[in-house]
Amino acid sequence: MSEQNASAAVNIDITRIMEMIPHRYPILLVDRILEFVPNERAVGLKNVTFNEPHFQGHFPRFPVMPGVLIVEAMAQTAAIMVVQTLGKEAEGKLVYFMTIDEARFRKPVVPGDSLHIHVQKTKQRGPVWKFKGEAMVGDTLCAEAEFSAMIMDN
Repeated sequence: MSEQNASAAVNIDITRIMEMIPHRYPILLVDRILEFVPNERAVGLKNVTFNEPHFQGHFPRFPVMPGVLIVEAMAQTAAIMVVQTLGKEAEGKLVYFMTIDEARFRKPVVPGDSLHIHVQKTKQRGPVWKFKGEAMVGDTLCAEAEFSAMIMDN
């Protein structure tokens, strides 16, 4: 494996994430970036806790993180990767979903889980980026999707 493709462990914390993307509680769904390879991939972390508002109704007796929020966590991880790749010039810009394809939900994500969100850039053309995302708890694949997004001025 070349140095260029080597995994780069990083520690981008929540404070830095909030400088990079505009999301805030309760929709900010990435707590930390654990790995980052510019223009290629990133791994985000979401610590799932029972105090999150969606668990009040989804579902009261068996709290499950909604699949749409797992896909949103993938998109936020991808947005952070884009901003980190492009540098300061991209901070404050918005990254909008364009497509979500091949979404599959394999195992419920529940309070107490540490969700590792793996995103890989598959293609880029101008401001449009395409990704493959996987959400893992330990070694278990919980969800996956392919999606595209466009970076735009605010």
